[in-house]
Amino acid sequence: MSELLTAYARVAGEDVLDHLVQLAAHYRDLKVVHVNSTRVGGGVAEILNKLVPLSRELGLDVDWLVMQGDPAFYQCTKGIHNALQGNAVNLTPRQLEAFEETAARNAETLRPQLEAADLVFIHDPQPAALLAHCPGRRGRWVWRCHVDASRPYRPVWRFLRRYVAGYDASVFSLAAFAQALPHPEYLIPPSIDPLSDKNVDLGADEIGAVHRQFNLDPGRPLVTQVSRFDRFKDPVGVIQAYRLAKGFVPGLQLVLAGGSAEDDPEGEVVLAEARTAAGEDPDVHILALPPDAHRTINALQRASDLVLQKSLREGFGLTVTEALWKGRPVIGGDTGGIRLQVVDHHTGFLVSTPEGAALRMRYLLNNPALRAAMGEKGRSFVRDNFLLTRQLREYLTLGLGLLRGQADRIDLGE
Repeated sequence: MSELLTAYARVAGEDVLDHLVQLAAHYRDLKVVHVNSTRVGGGVAEILNKLVPLSRELGLDVDWLVMQGDPAFYQCTKGIHNALQGNAVNLTPRQLEAFEETAARNAETLRPQLEAADLVFIHDPQPAALLAHCPGRRGRWVWRCHVDASRPYRPVWRFLRRYVAGYDASVFSLAAFAQALPHPEYLIPPSIDPLSDKNVDLGADEIGAVHRQFNLDPGRPLVTQVSRFDRFKDPVGVIQAYRLAKGFVPGLQLVLAGGSAEDDPEGEVVLAEARTAAGEDPDVHILALPPDAHRTINALQRASDLVLQKSLREGFGLTVTEALWKGRPVIGGDTGGIRLQVVDHHTGFLVSTPEGAALRMRYLLNNPALRAAMGEKGRSFVRDNFLLTRQLREYLTLGLGLLRGQADRIDLGE
């Protein structure tokens, strides 16, 4: 076993790696391709940055392709993203044209690899139309939806459904997110990589360095939210909750840390809204970090007494998983995939309002023993359910099922 696989075995368990090796053996001579719309920024890119190398280490022939678009295309796909999460978004004719034209243009470059692949994973709405431009495909195609599509804006869903209905299968993170489609649907939650810079253990010196870098006082309580600057992450609501809690937690400090993805045109606007809401409060630290600031984010989460993810809608919320892995309880929005991770009163608390978040912040910050107990439960919960090895196992199992004609039983001994 290679050094990398041995490292995963130490964290996830020898039996988990043995199972992956058995599955990977059945992909010999098969080609797997993943496609999304950005190589940096956002949870999908973070997962693929680790899932693809782990797959290759197991001996799989895997490629990761990234489609390119212009501002009109990204405005359209951001609108689709928001509409899938329930916003009434009216896409303009120009935006719809950009969606189709971008798929056609990218297909000219990507078609040889896509049509030759045995298994193709298309991630989220941005590259969904590529299927229509690959008439010579020989493999199975899977549409992987990372978005909470439980109550989409119907006109936009009908538009997108025309493209995704033709896939061989689709994958959603939770059962509640799925929409009726004329093919098999699978439930596979996302995961974190325990060996990545964002999740590895850090020494006290590196954690202390973020206090100095961002002028944080290690002697006072600190709460942090890490996320893209997106209205669905509710950064303004987080600031409101902090202000309500500060009256009961003297010296409370808040960090809002994140950045934007290459395919998200609204990030700068939401960042400006957060800065306006923070005003001149010296204890609110809004950090626009570069996409590769993984160890900085890791250190900020470990420096925090607890972590927030007060999302209004959330596909899954990998920042919740990251915080739990570091032994920090999470106060999260009562929505989407956060519910799958924050076990109320055990690994953190679910909330729906700034007032509720403030109440739970006050309670946890004044109960260090409870914080420690919740943190221990959270780390164990992630180890059992949300590590990268589990997600890869389920992707490989899904692929074998499709390639073998939806067999009810997959015998790895064949």
